[in-house]
Amino acid sequence: MISALAMLALTATGQVQNTPRAMPAPETGFLFKTLRYKDTEHKYVVYVPRDYNPSRKWATIVFLHGAGECGTDGLRQVSQGIGTAILANPSRWPFIVIMPQKPELRQSWGEHAELVVAMLAATERTYAVDSSRVYLTGLSQGGNGTWVIGARYPERWAAIAPICGYGTPDEIAPRLKEVPVWCFHGDADNVVPPARSIAIVDALKALGASPKLTTYPGVGHNSWDKAYRDEPLPTWLLKHVRPPAK
Repeated sequence: MISALAMLALTATGQVQNTPRAMPAPETGFLFKTLRYKDTEHKYVVYVPRDYNPSRKWATIVFLHGAGECGTDGLRQVSQGIGTAILANPSRWPFIVIMPQKPELRQSWGEHAELVVAMLAATERTYAVDSSRVYLTGLSQGGNGTWVIGARYPERWAAIAPICGYGTPDEIAPRLKEVPVWCFHGDADNVVPPARSIAIVDALKALGASPKLTTYPGVGHNSWDKAYRDEPLPTWLLKHVRPPAK
């Protein structure tokens, strides 16, 4: 009979080979990623909920930041918007969240649309993403990106939520008329006038769509804290499932 001490020694030297090994738990939290795309490395963040389990599919959000978070550090985009809302109350956000970073302030998110989609594809290869529940949201420049990238790839999104964004209604509305939209803006925004959101919402309504628009009285450009922290946005997103392709 092998003593416990001898068994420990055999295990340490690898001579006991029939002991099952536990699979390592998946990494969770805010994870720093790098994607090589068109011969350039791009840093981004993927948030994975603490209770993530790959045995089931997970709803996923792509978040596009504003002008103040541009850069190449791969970190700053967590500091405003959805990242801080998750830190404040993670239980409200049972999503995988992809957070790209736009390198140049003067460039638009539309110029990086293919990169955003490539980061989504990389995340789908790594994690158990529910492809029928992928959502797009962003603030300010990222609100513009939400309208523009949403319209460029309408078949990818179960719903979108642009915040204090802007765009060209005649280009955006026809391609988004089938996609659920909840739009947010402060009525005292002197950076991006609320009329920019209202114009796109009105164009969608003219095409028979039913977008939601929430305006905040007396709120300036920062309408994102109220949208991400005070509204039932996570619940609203989860209600929407993209229908199968015809």
